[in-house]
Amino acid sequence: MNGLQGLAWLLVFQVVGEVLARVASLPVPGPVLGMLLLLPALQWRTVRVAVSACAGLLLSHLSLLFVPVGVGVMTHLGLLQSYGVRIVLVLVVSTWIGLWVTAWLLRALLRKEPGDE
Repeated sequence: MNGLQGLAWLLVFQVVGEVLARVASLPVPGPVLGMLLLLPALQWRTVRVAVSACAGLLLSHLSLLFVPVGVGVMTHLGLLQSYGVRIVLVLVVSTWIGLWVTAWLLRALLRKEPGDE
């Protein structure tokens, strides 16, 4: 029963985030706003226990979420044959750019000021 209550909490926060995003015309997706609203709500034991039970249930069946992706890949094999090399190239280059930016930012943030010793 806690799993269903947790799912209800997750859906409530998603809907509230969606409403806020649309009413305020924010450039942030509603589910992201819902997650940001969920974060402080997890301080309440009622919400935390229910969402934890739901998360455990969802994680135990996580492999089922890969079935639609596999079907999508099989459905679009022709596109993958035509653009597969380009897709892989873009994925590799964008991953390297993301890693480089992250490392650069970390170095910049960790750089000590001259008077910090």
